Amino acid sequence: MRGKQYHQPLKLTAPWEKDAGFGRKLKTYRNHTKIIAQPGIVMKVLRRKRIVLFMAYFLLLVLTMLNLANYKWTKEPQQCNHQMRSTTYQSRSDIRFLYRPSLAKKRQLIYVLTTWRSGSSFFGELFNQNPEVFFLYEPMWHIWQKLYPGDAVSLQGAARDMLSSLYRCDLSVFQLYNSPGGKNFTSLGLFGATLNKVVCSYPLCSAYRKEVVGMVDDKVCKKCPPQSLRLLEEECLKYNTIVIKGVRILDVNVLAPLMEDPSLDLKVIHLVRDPRAVANSRIKSRHGLIRENLQVVRSRDPKLRRIPFVDPGHKANKKDGSDYHSIGAMEVICDRTSRTLRTALNPPSWLKGKYMAVRYEDLVENPVKILRSIYRFANLTANHDIESFALNMTSGSSSSSKPFIVSSRNATQAASAWRTVLSIQQIKQVEDYCHHAMSVLGYERVRTAGEAKDLSKSLLTHSRL
Repeated sequence: MRGKQYHQPLKLTAPWEKDAGFGRKLKTYRNHTKIIAQPGIVMKVLRRKRIVLFMAYFLLLVLTMLNLANYKWTKEPQQCNHQMRSTTYQSRSDIRFLYRPSLAKKRQLIYVLTTWRSGSSFFGELFNQNPEVFFLYEPMWHIWQKLYPGDAVSLQGAARDMLSSLYRCDLSVFQLYNSPGGKNFTSLGLFGATLNKVVCSYPLCSAYRKEVVGMVDDKVCKKCPPQSLRLLEEECLKYNTIVIKGVRILDVNVLAPLMEDPSLDLKVIHLVRDPRAVANSRIKSRHGLIRENLQVVRSRDPKLRRIPFVDPGHKANKKDGSDYHSIGAMEVICDRTSRTLRTALNPPSWLKGKYMAVRYEDLVENPVKILRSIYRFANLTANHDIESFALNMTSGSSSSSKPFIVSSRNATQAASAWRTVLSIQQIKQVEDYCHHAMSVLGYERVRTAGEAKDLSKSLLTHSRL
């Protein structure tokens, strides 16, 4: 045994394999053996993982669908029956912002289209007396005064632009026609302000109450404190109906851009009167209409050949010159009236349902009936006080000597006064200028002076409108 060497094989073990060399089984080996020996446990774990993954996937799918549905709903226009309490910010670059319908109710806008000496001052009072109406009397007067001696036709665009601002309660447009270096425009600076119920009533002035029907005394209203245009604008915004009466828009077609504007609900009431009565009243008030007559006459076509309306043997005087301009202006007025009537007889889409013609003679003959039809057209209600006002103002016993003052008078008698005042030459001249308008509106022509003076014969027939 001493010479024989015994060699035992060397076995290397890892440090972590403690007691590996003594034949003990490793725990890891023992655990893997146990798992492999029980495959049911493995399948159970895998099934749980698959269920969790499926539920997570299903939840993700549901959330994605809900998000898409919500995105689509917000993109489509919504039908809401109530106003939103708050409006989220929306960029003006989004084109839908420009055409977003207004949630507020549109104001009813009325323009009284007429001409000088057509009974328009009285007609305007029917709206001025209504407590629900913001009324403006001849605002375009400021344009004509500032841009004198511009002719009537060339000033139509400026007049329309002013209306566009006023119907939006933007009264700053008056500053454009203020005198250079003049004081700031105030409520009393408006033409006809001292007869305006809004300007002369509470809250702008304590002299009158808007709900009380009755004429305003201009001497009283002149004592009202002048208010800024900003305060008048704030008052304008309180009203749902704005009515503007004007004689300086000569043709309804001038208003087409405003009537086509979807942001404006504009209607036109066309007040007409027998052109011969208009001419007679213009002659009567010629001294107050000198500038206006010249501006209108300048719009006549210089190429037309015109016949004189005075007798050849009559000696001319200054009065004839004034009468010439008064009646000569009827050529332009009736030409523009004829354009309006042709449009009204075959109304385009912008005029359908938005035009109403009223004959002055019908109004003074049956004021209550016509007033009610006018108010229905304007979406207003005529109360007893306003109806009584209209009746009293047309059934007075006297005739006014002041052509620009509204007062109680025998309006039916005044409407036919031209028949005994105008000469047959003057009548023929007006009929020559206005034959088309007279035919459409139902005013018969006369053949002799005797027929004109025969007041027992009516010269009114049915209007074609």
